[in-house]
Amino acid sequence: MAQPVLKLGLPKGSLEAATFDLMARAGFEVEEAARSDVRLTSDPDLAVLMFRAQELSRYVDDGVLDAGLTGKDWIAENRSRVHLVRDFIYSKARMVPVRWVLAVADESPVAAPEDLEGGLVATELVHVTTAYFRKRGIAVKVESSWGSTEIKARFPGVDAIVDVTETGSTLRANRLREVATIMESNTQFIANRAAWQDEWKREKIENLALLLQGAIDAKEMVGLKMNVPADLEDAIKAMLPAERSPTVNRLAEPGWLAFEVIVPTSEERALVPRLKKAGATGIIVYPLAKIIH
Repeated sequence: MAQPVLKLGLPKGSLEAATFDLMARAGFEVEEAARSDVRLTSDPDLAVLMFRAQELSRYVDDGVLDAGLTGKDWIAENRSRVHLVRDFIYSKARMVPVRWVLAVADESPVAAPEDLEGGLVATELVHVTTAYFRKRGIAVKVESSWGSTEIKARFPGVDAIVDVTETGSTLRANRLREVATIMESNTQFIANRAAWQDEWKREKIENLALLLQGAIDAKEMVGLKMNVPADLEDAIKAMLPAERSPTVNRLAEPGWLAFEVIVPTSEERALVPRLKKAGATGIIVYPLAKIIH
């Protein structure tokens, strides 16, 4: 009997590098091949196929793929019928959701979605945008736009755009102003409904989801090791984040303890100098590959 293989779809384009990095930290190296959309991995049970994020959910729905990583926005846009395995919060720049926003030129008189009654809105997210205005009883024409949507806010006859943003910097650079948020989106791990009913594939998908989540959780954390005089144990513990209980072991040298703790990267920058001043020595900061809760 042939060895079973899970067909996993990964997104090409803006999310590709972040996804490859996530896969690697989860323990699944994916080969980089400039001209091929079929990629080998370090796991012989896993076959990776690359698709545009905009279309990937359709291939999961159709059974071309057993599972895949793509945006919540494109699943909604394609109206794909898939099983949601897990929500993941990561994007190309930051570990936060992205937003699809309704935006207009700075000089536009539009201040609210209702001001666009009878107007024209350009976007890649046609179905979701149409549903947004229909739900609010606002009659607008929604026109499909592929690529560089932000420049179309000043095209003749275009009254507004709906575009995706992480930080808002591209909108500001194009002298655009946000009017409303159409939807928030994050990466979702989805499975074909028939594949989810297959015992082997389901276990493979669940294990992959666990490891990917562990890699995401570790992304903004670091480990700290240090040596601490025994008489400073309570003082050092009081300096550490309250929700993080350190591992404390006695060293062979009398009167010394070894501390190990996991802390957010954002706190480590201020914490390490304080620990050093308080008397900790041999401080080691190391990155984490995965945290499994």
